[in-house]
Amino acid sequence: MGIESALGEGFFTTKIDALTNWARANAAWPMPMGLACCAIEMMAFAGPRYDASRFGSEVMRFSPRQSDVMIVAGWSTYKMSHAIRRIWDQMPDPKWCIAMGACASTGGMHRCYGVVQGVDNYLPVDAYVSGCPPRPDALLHALMKIQDKIKTEHSVLLDT
Repeated sequence: MGIESALGEGFFTTKIDALTNWARANAAWPMPMGLACCAIEMMAFAGPRYDASRFGSEVMRFSPRQSDVMIVAGWSTYKMSHAIRRIWDQMPDPKWCIAMGACASTGGMHRCYGVVQGVDNYLPVDAYVSGCPPRPDALLHALMKIQDKIKTEHSVLLDT
C-alpha cells in the first residue's frame, strides 16, 4: 500500500536532493580560462562537432557569478594565478574545476620559475584532462565525470 497508491497515476516521488542534483548536473555552465594552446581545443568542445549542449554546458559564461565549472586550459604563471584565484572566489558555491591539459595539470614542459606546476597548487581540481593538447572529447569525458560527481552529492543539512 505505500504512498504511490495514494497519489494515483501521473505522480512520482523523489528526494529534493536528487532532483536538485539532477538539475544542477545538467546545467553546469563553464567559466573558460583559456590561458594557452589548450584554449583552441576548449573552443572546439563548444562547437557543433562535439556539441557540449547535449550536457547543458553550451553557455560559456565569462562572468564568474553565472558559472559553475571553471575550465583552466593551459599553463598558468604565478602572476596569472592570483587573477584566476580571484575569479574562482567570485564564483558561487557549489563550484567545480577542470584542469585541462598537461600544463594545467602538472606544468607540462614548462619547468621554469614563472610557471605554476599544476593549478591544483591554488585551486581545488575535480577533474584532470591529460594530453598536449587534449582532445575535445576528453574534455567532454571530464565534464561527464563532473556531472556524475554532482549527481551523487548529498545535502549537508542531512548531516545534522
